[in-house]
Amino acid sequence: MPKPVPLPRLASVPPADPPYDERDSGGHVTRPGTYGALALAPVPRRPGTPTDERRLRGLGQALAEILAGRRPPETVQDRLTERAYRELVRAGKMIDTERPPLTGLPHVQRPSDGVIEMCLLVHCGPRSRVLAVRLERQGVQWLVTEFETA
Repeated sequence: MPKPVPLPRLASVPPADPPYDERDSGGHVTRPGTYGALALAPVPRRPGTPTDERRLRGLGQALAEILAGRRPPETVQDRLTERAYRELVRAGKMIDTERPPLTGLPHVQRPSDGVIEMCLLVHCGPRSRVLAVRLERQGVQWLVTEFETA
C-alpha cells in the first residue's frame, strides 16, 4: 500500500495592509465605540484623535449612493455645511449605474490642521468614477465643505 505524500506547509504571511485599529500609548488595541448600526452614526471620540478611515469611507459611500440616486440626501444633511448640502441636492443624480455603487478605501490627505481631503474610487459597473471630498473641523465636528465627482 503506497504511503500518502505529505503536503507542504504554508508559511504564515504577514497581512498586506497595516491594522486599522487605533492603539493607545501602551500599544494596546482600542476598539471605537459605536452608536446605532449606521456607518454614519456619531462615535464619541477624544479631541485631537485622527479621524478613522473606516468612517470616512462610510461617508464617501453614503455620498456615492446619493449621487447615484439610491439614497435621499437628508441622510447626510448633518455631515455637510449648508452650502455643500445645497450643492448636493442641486447636483441630483450624477452617477449613472444599474447596481449600487461601492467605494474603495479612501486616499486621505491632511493639508493643514483641521482639514481633511480624501478621494475614493467608486465602483459602479463597467466604468468606475472618482469622488473627492473636503472636510473641515468646525468646533468638534467634521463637516463636508466641498465634493466633486468625475
